[in-house]
Amino acid sequence: MATPKLYSFIMKTIDGQDRSLSSYEGKVLLIVNVASRCGFTPQYSGLQSLYERFKSRGFALLGFPSNDFGWQEPGSDEEIKKFCDLNFRVTFDLFSKIHVKGSEQHPLYAYLTTETAVPGSVRWNFQKYLVDRRGTVVDRFQSRTEPNDAEVVDNIERLLAETPATTSVG
Repeated sequence: MATPKLYSFIMKTIDGQDRSLSSYEGKVLLIVNVASRCGFTPQYSGLQSLYERFKSRGFALLGFPSNDFGWQEPGSDEEIKKFCDLNFRVTFDLFSKIHVKGSEQHPLYAYLTTETAVPGSVRWNFQKYLVDRRGTVVDRFQSRTEPNDAEVVDNIERLLAETPATTSVG
């Protein structure tokens, strides 16, 4: 079986280190574009709570800061990291600021928005993509869907209960 395309991306962490998304192989992932000056910024608390709740079971949360919507993430990576630590005690993985839409859209987000089972443009900050243990994007939640919403939690629980061999899209 071919390696899922998601695992082919190498991203810069918020500390400037290269990290292959293949390092998350076998985990359930929630990929979120984040911003520090957005009406949805308080979702950082819910994201952190979700991460703490499920990380020991093979769950990872990947935050990708973006300044693409209303210039709501103007800071440098260092400023973003400091903001997330001071205000939300974020311990899930944050990456370097990227573009999630437009002519400079990062290839990861080009993949997420066009080549998955849930295609469609990123509409705003805090849009969430749920990925199963095999690296298949199985769901997308819009910004208004809180991280601890029952639909998000139930889907994560379901995916965590599956082994990679039994995981299916849907």
